[in-house]
Amino acid sequence: MSTPSFACFGEILIRLAAPGRELLLQTPRLEAHIGGAEANVAVGLAMLGMRARMISVVADNPLGEAALGELRRRNVDAAAVGRAPGRMGLYFLTTGAVRRPSEVLYDRHGSAFAESDPEGYDWSSLLKGADWLHLSGVTPAIGQKAAAAAVAAARTANDIGVRVSFDGNYRAQLWKRWKGDGPSTLRNILDCAEIAFINERDVELILGMSFEGADISERRERAYEAAFAAFPRLKLIAATNRIQHGVDHHEISGVLASRVGKTELRACDLPGVVDRIGAGDAFAAGVHYGLASGKGDQYAIDFGVAAAALKHSIPGDMNLASVQQIEAAMEGGALDVRR
Repeated sequence: MSTPSFACFGEILIRLAAPGRELLLQTPRLEAHIGGAEANVAVGLAMLGMRARMISVVADNPLGEAALGELRRRNVDAAAVGRAPGRMGLYFLTTGAVRRPSEVLYDRHGSAFAESDPEGYDWSSLLKGADWLHLSGVTPAIGQKAAAAAVAAARTANDIGVRVSFDGNYRAQLWKRWKGDGPSTLRNILDCAEIAFINERDVELILGMSFEGADISERRERAYEAAFAAFPRLKLIAATNRIQHGVDHHEISGVLASRVGKTELRACDLPGVVDRIGAGDAFAAGVHYGLASGKGDQYAIDFGVAAAALKHSIPGDMNLASVQQIEAAMEGGALDVRR
């Protein structure tokens, strides 16, 4: 298997979570994790033996250094992460229970990354040697500067022959705060992408269309067809479908669609969910690993869904599972204690 190199651009975040199933500040304690959509993908790729670099800006203070330290110890190249005065972006998590859903509260306005000058990124230099640029819809939602930087990154990647990977990740709260035009901006990025991690809802939002059909399968088919028609560079669409039986009991399945057909994985049952945050990022990293392996589309989607499934068992934003652990999960590995 050749080992492609990935450049991931986005904000590195600090997650502050209420412990256990407590409400936020129900008791005066918070649990800290490092995360952020693109950073999660970078770590997921590095854990699978892929080459991953992070392009970002962090606060020039101990919190920023802690974020960089977390990336480095997971074998992510952080040399292209700049430092600037200001603050780290935060988000607060309250984990749901019984009939109460989980809740995320963002505190990212005015962060060092959000305020970074889009003209300050020398994309031709930053992307040199990369095979892929990975972006998500979270980054341009942060603000006008981040949106301009993300679009410039995608367009430069096209110009210099770096393939673009895009995860829809629409964040309504963030777009609403600055009255940004989410669909238009995401269209500009998706127009540069070769592989997109999007579902039918993302396509409806980005294209301003509705694909309501007789069933969910028909709706997806129509959405994929419209996306391939609208974006000539797009070669693959990968998506998961989640069914929630309860806060702690989910099912996920996956599909990998091309212009000539699709490959699917049946639902994977996930009782006893520990932490679902970052599962989509684990899926993206897993699909990329599977595609790079040369073992075919079925292996790629199976591996991606298994990676996402295992992430539900790991606290924090990042998937820390190895190739061996994910392949064991694909095969329905035994659950006895390993000694």
